[in-house]
Amino acid sequence: MAKRTIIPFGPQHPVLPEPVHLDLVIEDERVIEAIPQVGFIHRGLEKLVEKRDYQTFVNVTERICGICSFGHSLGYSQTIEILMDVEIPPRAEVLRVIWHELSRVHSHLLWLGLLADAFGFENLFMQCWRLRERVLDIFERTTGGRVILSACNVGGVNQDIANEDLRGIVHVLDGMRDEYGELLKTFLYDRSVKSRLSGVGYLSTQQARELCIVGPFARASALSEDIRCFGYGGYGYLSNFEPVTAEEGDGYARCKVRALEVVQSIDIIKELVDVIPDGELSVKVKGSPKAGSRAVSRLEQPRGECFYYAKGNGTRYLERFRIRTPTAQSIAGMVHTLQGCDLADVPLNILTIDPCISCTER
Repeated sequence: MAKRTIIPFGPQHPVLPEPVHLDLVIEDERVIEAIPQVGFIHRGLEKLVEKRDYQTFVNVTERICGICSFGHSLGYSQTIEILMDVEIPPRAEVLRVIWHELSRVHSHLLWLGLLADAFGFENLFMQCWRLRERVLDIFERTTGGRVILSACNVGGVNQDIANEDLRGIVHVLDGMRDEYGELLKTFLYDRSVKSRLSGVGYLSTQQARELCIVGPFARASALSEDIRCFGYGGYGYLSNFEPVTAEEGDGYARCKVRALEVVQSIDIIKELVDVIPDGELSVKVKGSPKAGSRAVSRLEQPRGECFYYAKGNGTRYLERFRIRTPTAQSIAGMVHTLQGCDLADVPLNILTIDPCISCTER
């Protein structure tokens, strides 16, 4: 019987953008078991809800994660609006979705670049991040920020985007689409990319369902799970929405789903710009959540479904606020895909899950 060894992986590793810590049980070069260790960067942000009133806490939620910052402020605002029975203006709903889909493009391009860098394709990495800069430039022009946008509030949004500027954004995205098409061909059809990703980290449809996997991780295993299908908020203005899925269930499928979702997000933004209504940007929210009142909401973040829970206590300070992030759901799937893989494939395998440890260890 081969000798088993336990070796630490992380929390610092050249391939990983965030501090993932695993204890790997290996036999020779084969991983038998992966034991995750969480809490390395825990910051206790949920506890701050007791010291920041429900309006101010929007700024705290944005700082849960830089990549998902707007999505967290949107998810929190949605939850409080449900808690206090607030209906926001239609224009604000659409603007929220436009910024959120831009965040998805930014997140996926960032991940695609990191993936390319992980298997040594440095030029592809730089081209992905060059395109990502255009999205960050749009954020800067429309909100004043490139990472923390501060565009969302409880009741609507803080600033408008003029219709002419919206058409300018579509023009920029159309220009990106042509250049991105060449990168897409590389990710989907290049022999070196496919040989490095195909068969790595396989997860079947049944396993994904049993482990409750969400987001592109689940959709790469042929699970058609996407909260946007329910048409919440501005997504209700879309004429038709079908989630991007793949059948292979491996690292290549996860790359394929995220790569195609970039194009899908650009299409969503173009459609919403054509139908965006005029009107107010925000409604004034007065009073406090009732004592004992509870609300939940769900949001499709770039990494999958994010679940928000809030409980009021009759004051401007919530009694409880809780988030279940996509990565919290995906860790079980990540551990499963690592079992039986080669030690050399561990960094790339983890990266294909697109873990956001900052969100998970909030």
